[in-house]
Amino acid sequence: MSKNLSKYNKLLVISDTGIYQDTGEFYAFGPVVKELEELVGFERITWIGFESSDQKENDSYVKIKKENIKVRLLKKSGGKTLASKLNILLNYPLYLLILFKEIFKVSYIHVRAPSNPAVIAMFLSYVFPRKNFWFKYAGNWIGYASPFYKFQRFILKHLFKNSKITVNGNWENQPNNIIGFENPCLDMEDRIKGKDVIKSKKVNNTLNYCFVGGINTNKGVDLIIEALDEVFNNKLFGIFHFVGGGVMLEKLKIQAGKFGDKVIFHGFLPKEEIFKIYTESHFIVLPSKSEGFPKVIGEAMNYGCIPIVSDISCIDQYIEHEKNGFLIYPVTSTELKNILLKSIVLNNDIFKEMINSNYVLAEKFTYEYYENQIQNKIFN
Repeated sequence: MSKNLSKYNKLLVISDTGIYQDTGEFYAFGPVVKELEELVGFERITWIGFESSDQKENDSYVKIKKENIKVRLLKKSGGKTLASKLNILLNYPLYLLILFKEIFKVSYIHVRAPSNPAVIAMFLSYVFPRKNFWFKYAGNWIGYASPFYKFQRFILKHLFKNSKITVNGNWENQPNNIIGFENPCLDMEDRIKGKDVIKSKKVNNTLNYCFVGGINTNKGVDLIIEALDEVFNNKLFGIFHFVGGGVMLEKLKIQAGKFGDKVIFHGFLPKEEIFKIYTESHFIVLPSKSEGFPKVIGEAMNYGCIPIVSDISCIDQYIEHEKNGFLIYPVTSTELKNILLKSIVLNNDIFKEMINSNYVLAEKFTYEYYENQIQNKIFN
């Protein structure tokens, strides 16, 4: 990609990603850091994010190592109260001024939506019709969304042709500048390690499961706890790993006490530790109520975890029920329980067939594939 972009080698990234500074170094959410550091086609990247010092104890935050990434922090705003939400609007003029100045300096702008900075960038894309805007919409493009997200989806569908919008999945009757796009999460080292795991992984005496994500009702973790009531006593059931943090963590730990050592809450973990859990697990369970396409599905498939996932958004464009995974519909604890009982008696031949097929599919979630897609579909 660097050959085509050598004339315009500056990229501006606009996001609501939390970033904090410690002893002169910047730290941010690991998957986003990795994604930006793998963009080799730009000599300089300016990354706008929100100051987030409260994340210093979050193990999923990593140091930004690449010297070509320069950080500019926005004052954090927002919250659950009405006053805190009004404070967001009061900060809009300042955000607008900062974004305007930074957009003026570059030719390529990458905006991560849905977010408050993204809304401002959408309107600025009209002001700068000669600039190249790439809006990456991470939520569910079709179907349920909050009013604020629906508002952003509406604007994105009506931007000028200088804006490309990438979304989860491929949908009919979309404008030409709205493009289905896979999100990266795997490098070549991951692929090599995953291949070795796939070769040796098989159904043993017991099966292990995992969940990776936010511990909240939207991600359906409460449904998992309910479903396990009738599954954990099965002699084939091994361990269920929960990775992540959130508002329900302490409550669920108490509820899961009855499962003993068969349910483990790990909290936030660095990438290497998460991938170790994938290696030890046979299934990843994600009964989300609303979702785009979670990166953890691609990660888990690379390491031989069969997806048990909600049939929402574009997920059924990648996971075919009882072919390379299991789709939960309706998304209830009863349906999840039924699928868990099916999965636990899966024979080794079918298991191997599924994980081999998914390993091939996971190639679409590599950074190399992502780089090629950017070259061919976005900044072309």
